[in-house]
Amino acid sequence: MTHLKAGDKAPDFNAVIEDGSSVKLSDYAGKKLVLFFYPKDNTPGCTAEVCDLRDNFDTLKAQGYALLGVSPDSEKKHQNFIAKFELPFSLIADTDLKVIKDFGCWGLKKFMGREFEGVYRTTFLIGADGVIEEVITKVKTKEHANQILN
Repeated sequence: MTHLKAGDKAPDFNAVIEDGSSVKLSDYAGKKLVLFFYPKDNTPGCTAEVCDLRDNFDTLKAQGYALLGVSPDSEKKHQNFIAKFELPFSLIADTDLKVIKDFGCWGLKKFMGREFEGVYRTTFLIGADGVIEEVITKVKTKEHANQILN
């Protein structure tokens, strides 16, 4: 699990999104950012999560939030995922796991009796000043927007 908590300065990053352009934390200076980490495009839980965020995007935006997702998938996989589900936000292609590890969202997981390394589904609500306001570690994929808004 992540070592970061509310009140910590969010780690700076410079990463590539689905279209090959770069994105930095400083691009969101003066804005509230929902930075969500998820394991893999096109899996049931991850699809439910992004679709819930998509369906509530206007409400989140009206509350002043920008959204940015992070997974180890490639730019091409993200392009397909965004097109398939008409996502109105960008996804970081963190193929080298730098951003994921900087935020403490990588480690040993157990699933169906099997141990493996992977992404911890975690969401950071980052204030306009770059300070983490909240860390959501028990993400409810079908109700994630409500967790953010409440």
